[in-house]
Amino acid sequence: MKKLSLIVLITFLIFSCKSNSKGQLVGVKAKKKWFSEKPFGTVLIPGGSFTMGKQDEDIAGSLSTPARTVTVRPFYMDETEITNSEYRQFVFWVRDSIIRTKLAILAEESGDASGALSNYKFKDSADGGVYYKYMMDNYGGLGDVNSPTEGKVLNWEENLIYDTNDFPDADYAEVMDSMYLHTDETFNGKRILNADKIKFSYFTFDNEEAARNRGKERKNFIKKQELYIYPDTTVWVKDFNYSYNDPMHQDYFSHNAYDEYPVVGISWSQAKAFCNWRTQVRNNYLSSKKNASSESYFRLPTEGEWEFAARGGYEFGKYPWGNPYPFSDRGCFLANFKPQRGDYALDGALYTMEAKSYNANGYGLYNMAGNVSEWTNTAYNPTSYLIGSTMNPNVEDKENHRKVIRGGSWKDVAYFLEVSTRDFEYGDTARSYIGFRTVQDYHGKVK
Repeated sequence: MKKLSLIVLITFLIFSCKSNSKGQLVGVKAKKKWFSEKPFGTVLIPGGSFTMGKQDEDIAGSLSTPARTVTVRPFYMDETEITNSEYRQFVFWVRDSIIRTKLAILAEESGDASGALSNYKFKDSADGGVYYKYMMDNYGGLGDVNSPTEGKVLNWEENLIYDTNDFPDADYAEVMDSMYLHTDETFNGKRILNADKIKFSYFTFDNEEAARNRGKERKNFIKKQELYIYPDTTVWVKDFNYSYNDPMHQDYFSHNAYDEYPVVGISWSQAKAFCNWRTQVRNNYLSSKKNASSESYFRLPTEGEWEFAARGGYEFGKYPWGNPYPFSDRGCFLANFKPQRGDYALDGALYTMEAKSYNANGYGLYNMAGNVSEWTNTAYNPTSYLIGSTMNPNVEDKENHRKVIRGGSWKDVAYFLEVSTRDFEYGDTARSYIGFRTVQDYHGKVK
């Protein structure tokens, strides 16, 4: 007992010698000074109070947008809608993850120690450091032991081979072939990626349920989400009867000509999945760096955040550019929409345009009106403005599948381009005129 007391005393003396507090309350000092790092491709929206809702005549008579003063926090927002190229990065990442998992499992089952599959085997416990070895030895991995990889870490250093002429062996060819449509479903010798294989799984934590059910085990509030994330390219055909849109159906998402155009055919659930993936990719990178900045969390904007950002600092503006008309004083259209009956090309675009087109609003955001409507995180309710908070308003309702979309699109008339106009679509529905952009919370004071 005396020996233990001596150890405690020595430990206390050592700590006291190293401390510079002089016995005063100084708080816990961070190892590194924190700063807010602006995500690539975003702009800072300063937050503040504004009058949300219709401030002039409600032409549609919806009575769902009464004017009221609300306040929103500062946040970062994508300066453009998410593009085909950016969403394709998500699709390719999921595709490659599935292929690498299949190759690693096959290498493990076959015991291939020196063949082609050995290049794609799971990372050895000895190669991942002390912590990885400990977790592998005690838990079988870092994540869910019920997952296909049993929580083991994939090898992302070895490049995948997609040219059929360079496949190293039959086992590799078998794995790659499993990701494409069967030959009797294709023609002209084309290899077409099977969209039903591109499934993304992730986990979320239900904060609201946890708050209402304190005392229950934390694992009860962890929800697994699993869904197909390839865009529905058939929307270009399904949305329009008796219309020839086959080229858009075939090429819009896959052709390089449309890389910088906004992605469409994305449901609300797929947009949420994209946010989770973007969060994972960023945080995985940050965790690999010493003294990295704090974690990032991307999400869809709330309806209040979207309207505040769309106004661009113009308190009572009808459109994002402040002008009460959808065209300039020289008669030039300021957005991509349907200006006259059937004359879609009058504004310079037949369908969508590049995500960074026309002039940005006061905050530096492009196409907050027109081009494509945008998903928000908020569930649609005609009385939302009456029941919602005036501080960061957001009405979430898991049972309500109608989700608010904002901004109007290339096929809409000018009314839907107004910053205060509300509309909705069902969350499991994809359209040729609905896209999205993401936001990230800003911490600290805006300078």
